[in-house]
Amino acid sequence: MLGDPISDATRSGGHGRRALILVENLSVPFDRRVWQECTTLRDAGWTVHVICPQGTKRDTEPEAVIDGVRIHRYPLRAATGGPAGYLREYGSALWHTARLARKVGPVHVVHACNPPDLLFLAARWLRRRGSRFVFDQHDLVPELYLSRFDRGEDLLYRAVCALERRTYRAADIVLATNESYRDVALSRGGRHADDVFVVRSAPQIERFQPVPPEPELKRGKPHLLCYLGVMGPQDGVDYALRSLAKLRDGLGRSDWHAVFVGSGDAFDAMVELSRELGLSDQVEFTRRIPDADLVRYLSTADVCLSPDPRNPLNDVSTMNKVLEYMAMGRPIVSFDLREARVSAGDAAVYARANDEAEFAGLIALLLDDPEQRARMGKIGQERISGPLSWRNSQESLLAAYAAACRDRAPVSQDGPVRTGRRRRR
Repeated sequence: MLGDPISDATRSGGHGRRALILVENLSVPFDRRVWQECTTLRDAGWTVHVICPQGTKRDTEPEAVIDGVRIHRYPLRAATGGPAGYLREYGSALWHTARLARKVGPVHVVHACNPPDLLFLAARWLRRRGSRFVFDQHDLVPELYLSRFDRGEDLLYRAVCALERRTYRAADIVLATNESYRDVALSRGGRHADDVFVVRSAPQIERFQPVPPEPELKRGKPHLLCYLGVMGPQDGVDYALRSLAKLRDGLGRSDWHAVFVGSGDAFDAMVELSRELGLSDQVEFTRRIPDADLVRYLSTADVCLSPDPRNPLNDVSTMNKVLEYMAMGRPIVSFDLREARVSAGDAAVYARANDEAEFAGLIALLLDDPEQRARMGKIGQERISGPLSWRNSQESLLAAYAAACRDRAPVSQDGPVRTGRRRRR
Protein backbone atom coordinates (compact mmCIF):
# COMPACT_ATOMS: atom_id res chain seq x y z
CA MET A 1 0.00 0.00 0.00
CA LEU A 2 1.35 3.40 -0.98
CA GLY A 3 -0.50 5.57 1.48
CA ASP A 4 -3.71 6.59 3.20
CA PRO A 5 -6.29 8.98 1.79
CA ILE A 6 -5.08 12.56 1.57
CA SER A 7 -5.78 14.45 4.76
CA ASP A 8 -6.81 18.06 5.14
CA ALA A 9 -3.27 18.89 6.17
CA THR A 10 -1.68 17.53 2.97
CA ARG A 11 -4.19 18.26 0.23
CA SER A 12 -2.20 21.23 -1.08
CA GLY A 13 0.87 19.17 -1.95
CA GLY A 14 2.12 15.75 -3.04
CA HIS A 15 3.99 14.70 0.12
CA GLY A 16 5.26 11.45 -1.36
CA ARG A 17 2.29 10.79 -3.64
CA ARG A 18 2.96 9.13 -6.99
CA ALA A 19 1.71 10.44 -10.34
CA LEU A 20 1.98 8.83 -13.76
CA ILE A 21 1.57 11.06 -16.83
CA LEU A 22 0.70 9.40 -20.15
CA VAL A 23 1.59 11.15 -23.42
CA GLU A 24 1.32 9.82 -26.97
CA ASN A 25 1.64 12.90 -29.16
CA LEU A 26 5.19 14.05 -28.30
CA SER A 27 8.24 12.93 -26.40
CA VAL A 28 9.08 14.39 -22.98
CA PRO A 29 10.64 16.80 -22.07
CA PHE A 30 10.22 18.06 -25.65
CA ASP A 31 6.50 18.50 -24.87
CA ARG A 32 6.89 21.77 -22.98
CA ARG A 33 3.43 21.83 -21.37
CA VAL A 34 3.83 18.31 -20.01
CA TRP A 35 7.32 19.08 -18.75
CA GLN A 36 6.09 22.16 -16.88
CA GLU A 37 3.38 20.02 -15.29
CA CYS A 38 5.97 17.42 -14.31
CA THR A 39 8.25 19.93 -12.63
CA THR A 40 5.36 21.70 -10.91
CA LEU A 41 4.18 18.41 -9.40
CA ARG A 42 7.73 17.42 -8.47
CA ASP A 43 8.24 20.72 -6.65
CA ALA A 44 4.97 20.14 -4.78
CA GLY A 45 6.27 16.83 -3.43
CA TRP A 46 4.96 14.35 -5.97
CA THR A 47 7.03 11.48 -7.35
CA VAL A 48 6.44 11.80 -11.09
CA HIS A 49 6.69 9.14 -13.79
CA VAL A 50 6.02 9.75 -17.50
CA ILE A 51 5.27 7.29 -20.29
CA CYS A 52 5.75 8.70 -23.79
CA PRO A 53 7.15 7.83 -27.23
CA GLN A 54 10.82 8.11 -28.03
CA GLY A 55 11.92 11.05 -30.12
CA THR A 56 13.81 10.67 -33.37
CA LYS A 57 16.66 13.16 -32.73
CA ARG A 58 16.18 13.94 -29.04
CA ASP A 59 14.56 12.15 -26.09
CA THR A 60 15.77 8.90 -27.66
CA GLU A 61 16.73 6.94 -24.52
CA PRO A 62 14.26 4.20 -23.51
CA GLU A 63 14.48 5.36 -19.90
CA ALA A 64 15.84 8.50 -18.28
CA VAL A 65 15.69 10.41 -15.02
CA ILE A 66 15.76 14.15 -15.69
CA ASP A 67 15.61 16.65 -12.82
CA GLY A 68 14.03 14.02 -10.61
CA VAL A 69 11.33 12.96 -13.11
CA ARG A 70 11.52 9.35 -14.33
CA ILE A 71 10.64 9.00 -18.02
CA HIS A 72 9.76 5.69 -19.67
CA ARG A 73 9.82 5.83 -23.49
CA TYR A 74 8.71 3.41 -26.19
CA PRO A 75 9.45 3.21 -29.94
CA LEU A 76 6.67 4.58 -32.13
CA ARG A 77 6.34 5.08 -35.86
CA ALA A 78 4.31 8.18 -36.66
CA ALA A 79 1.17 7.68 -38.74
CA THR A 80 1.22 8.05 -42.50
CA GLY A 81 -1.44 7.38 -45.08
CA GLY A 82 -4.56 8.74 -43.41
CA PRO A 83 -6.83 7.26 -40.72
CA ALA A 84 -5.58 3.69 -41.17
CA GLY A 85 -2.08 4.86 -40.31
CA TYR A 86 -3.37 6.45 -37.11
CA LEU A 87 -5.06 3.22 -36.10
CA ARG A 88 -1.72 1.40 -36.41
CA GLU A 89 0.10 4.14 -34.50
CA TYR A 90 -2.44 4.28 -31.69
CA GLY A 91 -2.65 0.49 -31.35
CA SER A 92 1.11 0.28 -30.89
CA ALA A 93 1.13 3.21 -28.46
CA LEU A 94 -1.64 1.70 -26.31
CA TRP A 95 0.14 -1.62 -26.06
CA HIS A 96 3.43 -0.03 -25.00
CA THR A 97 1.73 2.38 -22.60
CA ALA A 98 -0.17 -0.41 -20.84
CA ARG A 99 3.01 -2.49 -20.64
CA LEU A 100 5.04 0.31 -19.10
CA ALA A 101 2.20 1.34 -16.74
CA ARG A 102 2.33 -2.12 -15.17
CA LYS A 103 6.08 -1.68 -14.78
CA VAL A 104 5.57 1.62 -12.94
CA GLY A 105 2.95 0.03 -10.70
CA PRO A 106 0.09 1.59 -8.74
CA VAL A 107 0.02 5.36 -8.43
CA HIS A 108 -2.26 7.87 -6.77
CA VAL A 109 -3.03 9.77 -9.99
CA VAL A 110 -2.82 8.66 -13.61
CA HIS A 111 -2.84 11.74 -15.83
CA ALA A 112 -3.57 11.20 -19.54
CA CYS A 113 -2.77 13.87 -22.15
CA ASN A 114 -4.64 13.63 -25.44
CA PRO A 115 -4.63 13.17 -28.40
CA PRO A 116 -5.71 10.44 -28.83
CA ASP A 117 -8.78 9.96 -26.63
CA LEU A 118 -7.76 6.35 -26.04
CA LEU A 119 -5.40 6.52 -23.09
CA PHE A 120 -8.17 5.77 -20.58
CA LEU A 121 -7.89 2.19 -21.91
CA ALA A 122 -4.21 1.96 -20.99
CA ALA A 123 -5.00 3.42 -17.53
CA ARG A 124 -7.65 0.81 -16.65
CA TRP A 125 -5.32 -1.47 -14.69
CA LEU A 126 -4.19 1.45 -12.53
CA ARG A 127 -7.72 2.76 -12.01
CA ARG A 128 -8.83 -0.66 -10.75
CA ARG A 129 -6.11 -0.34 -8.12
CA GLY A 130 -7.34 2.97 -6.79
CA SER A 131 -5.67 5.53 -9.05
CA ARG A 132 -7.63 8.66 -9.78
CA PHE A 133 -7.85 9.56 -13.47
CA VAL A 134 -7.06 13.10 -14.68
CA PHE A 135 -7.85 13.88 -18.33
CA ASP A 136 -5.61 16.64 -19.70
CA GLN A 137 -7.42 17.73 -22.88
CA HIS A 138 -4.75 19.25 -25.11
CA ASP A 139 -6.95 19.03 -28.23
CA LEU A 140 -10.63 18.66 -29.07
CA VAL A 141 -10.18 15.51 -31.12
CA PRO A 142 -13.55 15.62 -32.94
CA GLU A 143 -12.74 19.16 -34.12
CA LEU A 144 -9.20 18.04 -34.96
CA TYR A 145 -10.60 15.25 -37.12
CA LEU A 146 -12.94 17.62 -38.99
CA SER A 147 -10.18 20.20 -39.50
CA ARG A 148 -7.43 17.81 -40.54
CA PHE A 149 -9.13 15.23 -42.77
CA ASP A 150 -12.02 17.16 -44.37
CA ARG A 151 -14.18 14.01 -44.38
CA GLY A 152 -17.21 15.49 -42.64
CA GLU A 153 -19.17 13.78 -39.89
CA ASP A 154 -18.63 10.25 -41.16
CA LEU A 155 -18.38 6.94 -39.30
CA LEU A 156 -14.86 7.65 -38.07
CA TYR A 157 -15.96 11.05 -36.79
CA ARG A 158 -18.76 9.41 -34.80
CA ALA A 159 -16.24 6.91 -33.41
CA VAL A 160 -13.95 9.77 -32.35
CA CYS A 161 -16.87 11.47 -30.58
CA ALA A 162 -17.71 8.23 -28.78
CA LEU A 163 -14.12 7.88 -27.52
CA GLU A 164 -14.17 11.44 -26.25
CA ARG A 165 -17.38 10.70 -24.33
CA ARG A 166 -15.79 7.58 -22.83
CA THR A 167 -12.76 9.57 -21.73
CA TYR A 168 -14.89 12.28 -20.12
CA ARG A 169 -16.89 9.62 -18.26
CA ALA A 170 -13.76 7.88 -17.04
CA ALA A 171 -12.16 11.06 -15.71
CA ASP A 172 -12.34 12.15 -12.09
CA ILE A 173 -10.93 15.55 -13.09
CA VAL A 174 -10.60 17.31 -16.46
CA LEU A 175 -7.87 19.84 -17.25
CA ALA A 176 -8.82 22.29 -20.01
CA THR A 177 -6.29 24.50 -21.77
CA ASN A 178 -8.67 27.47 -22.01
CA GLU A 179 -12.24 28.56 -21.27
CA SER A 180 -13.48 27.40 -24.68
CA TYR A 181 -12.30 23.87 -23.94
CA ARG A 182 -13.82 24.10 -20.47
CA ASP A 183 -17.17 25.01 -22.01
CA VAL A 184 -16.97 21.87 -24.16
CA ALA A 185 -16.20 19.71 -21.13
CA LEU A 186 -19.25 21.12 -19.33
CA SER A 187 -21.64 20.92 -22.30
CA ARG A 188 -20.61 18.11 -24.61
CA GLY A 189 -18.76 16.23 -21.89
CA GLY A 190 -21.48 16.61 -19.28
CA ARG A 191 -18.93 17.36 -16.58
CA HIS A 192 -19.70 19.16 -13.33
CA ALA A 193 -18.12 22.62 -13.06
CA ASP A 194 -16.24 21.63 -9.88
CA ASP A 195 -14.43 18.87 -11.77
CA VAL A 196 -13.01 20.98 -14.64
CA PHE A 197 -9.92 23.16 -14.13
CA VAL A 198 -8.39 25.55 -16.65
CA VAL A 199 -4.63 24.98 -16.83
CA ARG A 200 -3.42 27.25 -19.62
CA SER A 201 -0.22 26.51 -21.46
CA ALA A 202 2.45 29.16 -20.99
CA PRO A 203 5.95 29.59 -22.39
CA GLN A 204 8.97 28.91 -20.25
CA ILE A 205 10.23 32.44 -19.66
CA GLU A 206 13.79 31.26 -19.09
CA ARG A 207 13.72 29.70 -22.59
CA PHE A 208 12.60 32.94 -24.24
CA GLN A 209 15.07 35.64 -23.23
CA PRO A 210 15.75 38.13 -26.05
CA VAL A 211 19.30 38.58 -27.30
CA PRO A 212 20.70 41.37 -29.50
CA PRO A 213 19.27 41.19 -33.04
CA GLU A 214 21.49 39.85 -35.79
CA PRO A 215 20.88 41.78 -39.05
CA GLU A 216 22.63 39.10 -41.10
CA LEU A 217 19.64 36.78 -40.45
CA LYS A 218 17.58 39.13 -42.65
CA ARG A 219 19.64 38.06 -45.70
CA GLY A 220 20.23 41.61 -46.83
CA LYS A 221 16.62 42.76 -46.44
CA PRO A 222 15.38 45.51 -44.10
CA HIS A 223 12.83 43.26 -42.35
CA LEU A 224 12.54 39.70 -41.02
CA LEU A 225 9.25 37.81 -40.75
CA CYS A 226 9.10 34.68 -38.60
CA TYR A 227 6.83 31.65 -38.27
CA LEU A 228 7.38 29.17 -35.44
CA GLY A 229 5.42 25.98 -35.02
CA VAL A 230 4.11 22.71 -36.34
CA MET A 231 3.49 22.37 -40.05
CA GLY A 232 0.42 20.18 -40.40
CA PRO A 233 -2.56 20.44 -42.74
CA GLN A 234 -4.54 22.55 -40.25
CA ASP A 235 -1.74 24.93 -39.20
CA GLY A 236 -2.06 27.48 -42.00
CA VAL A 237 1.50 27.60 -43.34
CA ASP A 238 -0.03 27.55 -46.83
CA TYR A 239 -2.10 30.62 -45.90
CA ALA A 240 1.08 32.36 -44.74
CA LEU A 241 2.91 31.57 -47.97
CA ARG A 242 0.07 32.76 -50.17
CA SER A 243 -0.13 35.92 -48.06
CA LEU A 244 3.58 36.53 -48.60
CA ALA A 245 3.09 36.11 -52.33
CA LYS A 246 0.35 38.77 -52.17
CA LEU A 247 2.65 40.99 -50.07
CA ARG A 248 5.25 40.79 -52.83
CA ASP A 249 3.05 40.80 -55.93
CA GLY A 250 -0.05 42.70 -54.87
CA LEU A 251 1.57 45.27 -52.58
CA GLY A 252 4.94 45.47 -54.32
CA ARG A 253 6.89 44.70 -51.13
CA SER A 254 10.15 42.80 -51.50
CA ASP A 255 11.85 44.40 -48.49
CA TRP A 256 11.58 41.31 -46.31
CA HIS A 257 13.01 37.88 -45.69
CA ALA A 258 10.88 35.18 -43.99
CA VAL A 259 11.98 32.20 -41.94
CA PHE A 260 9.73 29.26 -41.10
CA VAL A 261 10.93 27.32 -38.05
CA GLY A 262 9.45 23.91 -37.35
CA SER A 263 8.44 20.68 -39.01
CA GLY A 264 5.48 18.38 -39.48
CA ASP A 265 3.80 16.11 -41.98
CA ALA A 266 3.04 19.04 -44.31
CA PHE A 267 6.65 20.29 -44.33
CA ASP A 268 7.63 18.96 -47.77
CA ALA A 269 4.38 20.18 -49.29
CA MET A 270 5.00 23.68 -47.89
CA VAL A 271 8.52 23.79 -49.30
CA GLU A 272 7.08 22.80 -52.69
CA LEU A 273 4.32 25.44 -52.42
CA SER A 274 6.97 28.07 -51.69
CA ARG A 275 8.75 27.08 -54.90
CA GLU A 276 5.51 27.16 -56.89
CA LEU A 277 4.81 30.68 -55.63
CA GLY A 278 8.29 31.84 -56.57
CA LEU A 279 9.22 32.55 -52.97
CA SER A 280 12.29 30.35 -52.62
CA ASP A 281 14.68 33.34 -52.63
CA GLN A 282 12.80 35.08 -49.81
CA VAL A 283 11.51 32.21 -47.69
CA GLU A 284 13.78 29.97 -45.63
CA PHE A 285 12.70 26.70 -43.98
CA THR A 286 14.92 25.62 -41.08
CA ARG A 287 13.02 22.59 -39.72
CA ARG A 288 13.37 22.30 -35.93
CA ILE A 289 16.39 24.12 -34.53
CA PRO A 290 18.09 24.40 -31.12
CA ASP A 291 16.60 26.86 -28.65
CA ALA A 292 19.57 29.21 -28.94
CA ASP A 293 19.05 29.57 -32.70
CA LEU A 294 15.30 29.99 -32.26
CA VAL A 295 15.87 32.87 -29.85
CA ARG A 296 18.25 34.50 -32.34
CA TYR A 297 15.60 34.47 -35.07
CA LEU A 298 12.81 35.69 -32.81
CA SER A 299 15.01 38.45 -31.36
CA THR A 300 15.70 39.68 -34.89
CA ALA A 301 12.16 39.32 -36.26
CA ASP A 302 10.18 42.48 -36.98
CA VAL A 303 6.81 40.69 -37.31
CA CYS A 304 5.72 37.16 -36.34
CA LEU A 305 3.06 35.20 -38.20
CA SER A 306 0.14 33.20 -36.77
CA PRO A 307 -1.67 32.10 -39.94
CA ASP A 308 -3.92 29.41 -38.46
CA PRO A 309 -7.11 29.53 -40.54
CA ARG A 310 -10.50 29.54 -38.88
CA ASN A 311 -11.79 25.98 -38.63
CA PRO A 312 -13.61 24.05 -35.89
CA LEU A 313 -10.38 23.38 -33.99
CA ASN A 314 -8.32 26.54 -34.45
CA ASP A 315 -11.06 28.97 -33.45
CA VAL A 316 -11.22 27.57 -29.91
CA SER A 317 -7.59 26.50 -29.40
CA THR A 318 -4.72 28.34 -27.73
CA MET A 319 -1.73 28.52 -30.07
CA ASN A 320 1.60 28.03 -28.32
CA LYS A 321 3.43 30.02 -30.97
CA VAL A 322 1.34 33.10 -30.15
CA LEU A 323 2.37 32.87 -26.50
CA GLU A 324 6.01 32.35 -27.46
CA TYR A 325 6.01 35.34 -29.79
CA MET A 326 4.57 37.41 -26.94
CA ALA A 327 7.23 36.20 -24.50
CA MET A 328 9.85 37.49 -26.95
CA GLY A 329 8.12 40.85 -27.31
CA ARG A 330 7.27 40.39 -30.98
CA PRO A 331 4.18 41.89 -32.69
CA ILE A 332 1.87 39.34 -34.31
CA VAL A 333 -0.36 39.13 -37.37
CA SER A 334 -3.17 36.60 -36.88
CA PHE A 335 -6.45 35.66 -38.39
CA ASP A 336 -9.41 36.67 -36.24
CA LEU A 337 -9.92 33.61 -34.02
CA ARG A 338 -11.76 33.58 -30.70
CA GLU A 339 -8.93 32.20 -28.56
CA ALA A 340 -6.24 34.12 -30.48
CA ARG A 341 -7.86 37.32 -29.20
CA VAL A 342 -8.08 35.91 -25.67
CA SER A 343 -4.35 35.12 -25.69
CA ALA A 344 -2.82 38.02 -27.59
CA GLY A 345 -5.24 40.90 -27.04
CA ASP A 346 -3.58 44.05 -28.38
CA ALA A 347 -0.27 42.26 -28.94
CA ALA A 348 -1.65 41.19 -32.34
CA VAL A 349 -3.50 42.65 -35.29
CA TYR A 350 -6.24 40.51 -36.78
CA ALA A 351 -7.19 39.88 -40.40
CA ARG A 352 -10.66 38.64 -41.32
CA ALA A 353 -10.70 34.87 -41.00
CA ASN A 354 -8.80 33.22 -43.86
CA ASP A 355 -8.46 36.50 -45.81
CA GLU A 356 -4.93 36.24 -47.19
CA ALA A 357 -4.95 39.69 -48.84
CA GLU A 358 -5.84 41.38 -45.56
CA PHE A 359 -3.24 39.29 -43.74
CA ALA A 360 -0.63 40.59 -46.22
CA GLY A 361 -1.85 44.16 -45.76
CA LEU A 362 -1.46 43.96 -41.98
CA ILE A 363 2.10 42.68 -42.36
CA ALA A 364 2.87 45.72 -44.53
CA LEU A 365 1.20 48.02 -42.00
CA LEU A 366 3.40 46.77 -39.17
CA LEU A 367 6.57 46.82 -41.25
CA ASP A 368 5.97 50.55 -41.81
CA ASP A 369 5.28 51.36 -38.15
CA PRO A 370 8.16 50.51 -35.79
CA GLU A 371 6.54 52.40 -32.91
CA GLN A 372 3.38 50.28 -33.10
CA ARG A 373 5.51 47.14 -33.28
CA ALA A 374 7.31 48.19 -30.08
CA ARG A 375 4.03 48.94 -28.29
CA MET A 376 2.56 45.58 -29.27
CA GLY A 377 5.69 43.74 -28.18
CA LYS A 378 5.59 45.35 -24.75
CA ILE A 379 1.90 44.49 -24.33
CA GLY A 380 2.65 40.85 -25.14
CA GLN A 381 5.47 40.59 -22.62
CA GLU A 382 3.32 42.16 -19.90
CA ARG A 383 0.53 39.66 -20.56
CA ILE A 384 2.90 36.70 -20.42
CA SER A 385 4.46 37.86 -17.15
CA GLY A 386 1.03 38.72 -15.70
CA PRO A 387 -2.36 37.10 -16.38
CA LEU A 388 -1.02 34.42 -18.73
CA SER A 389 1.97 33.40 -16.62
CA TRP A 390 2.64 29.77 -15.71
CA ARG A 391 2.36 30.75 -12.03
CA ASN A 392 -1.40 30.98 -12.42
CA SER A 393 -1.54 27.63 -14.20
CA GLN A 394 0.56 26.02 -11.47
CA GLU A 395 -2.03 26.99 -8.87
CA SER A 396 -4.82 25.55 -10.97
CA LEU A 397 -2.92 22.31 -11.64
CA LEU A 398 -2.23 21.70 -7.96
CA ALA A 399 -5.84 22.52 -7.09
CA ALA A 400 -6.96 19.95 -9.68
CA TYR A 401 -4.71 17.28 -8.15
CA ALA A 402 -5.98 18.09 -4.67
CA ALA A 403 -9.55 17.69 -5.94
CA ALA A 404 -8.68 14.42 -7.65
CA CYS A 405 -7.20 12.99 -4.47
CA ARG A 406 -9.86 14.20 -2.08
CA ASP A 407 -11.38 11.17 -0.30
CA ARG A 408 -9.10 8.99 -2.39
CA ALA A 409 -9.14 5.26 -1.79
CA PRO A 410 -5.79 3.88 -0.62
CA VAL A 411 -3.71 2.42 -3.45
CA SER A 412 -2.64 -1.20 -3.25
CA GLN A 413 -1.32 -3.94 -5.48
CA ASP A 414 -4.58 -5.87 -5.09
CA GLY A 415 -7.07 -3.11 -5.79
CA PRO A 416 -8.77 -0.08 -4.26
CA VAL A 417 -10.31 0.20 -0.86
CA ARG A 418 -13.79 1.63 -1.43
CA THR A 419 -14.58 4.90 0.32
CA GLY A 420 -18.14 5.34 -0.85
CA ARG A 421 -17.42 8.53 -2.80
CA ARG A 422 -19.87 8.93 -5.65
CA ARG A 423 -18.28 10.27 -8.78
CA ARG A 424 -20.11 13.13 -10.48
CA ARG A 425 -21.27 12.57 -14.05
